[in-house]
Amino acid sequence: MNTLEPLAVALKYGFLAILYLFLLWVARSALRDIYGSRRARGAGGGAGGAPAADATGMYPAAALHRYDIGRHAPRLVVERAPGHEPGMIYDLDGSELLLGRGPRAQIRLEDPYASASHARIFVQGGILAIEDLGSTNGTYLNEELLETPRPLHPGDRLRIGESEFAFETD
Repeated sequence: MNTLEPLAVALKYGFLAILYLFLLWVARSALRDIYGSRRARGAGGGAGGAPAADATGMYPAAALHRYDIGRHAPRLVVERAPGHEPGMIYDLDGSELLLGRGPRAQIRLEDPYASASHARIFVQGGILAIEDLGSTNGTYLNEELLETPRPLHPGDRLRIGESEFAFETD
């Protein structure tokens, strides 16, 4: 009997154990990615509290709000943002609005986590929408990372770095 045979068997079983632990870790991570966001939404989100009942989520196409900008007066209200007073209001007049640290931004963010041109709010087909402009740290709508333009609904919460805003209408 070869003296290295028990060592080879131990290495085989050790490799199999590590392989199974790796597969379990991958499966756990995948399940957390799939189901974790549901739990976070059900628990009420992050530091800003629970989004309003009518905040962006799964909406039928008929439920999208078409805005008469003059009648509904949509606006962003500062909840917390470096360099801004809580409660500050930015009226959304229907033209494209840029958020970021750069000189072109209509809402200038003094936030180290904001890009120069971080996000934009625009009207498309009578619906106000928000879009991340390829920022480094991302834009969050109701604690969900924006990957595509999304419509805004009253009660939505917008977060860019340490800056948080609430979307409201009259």
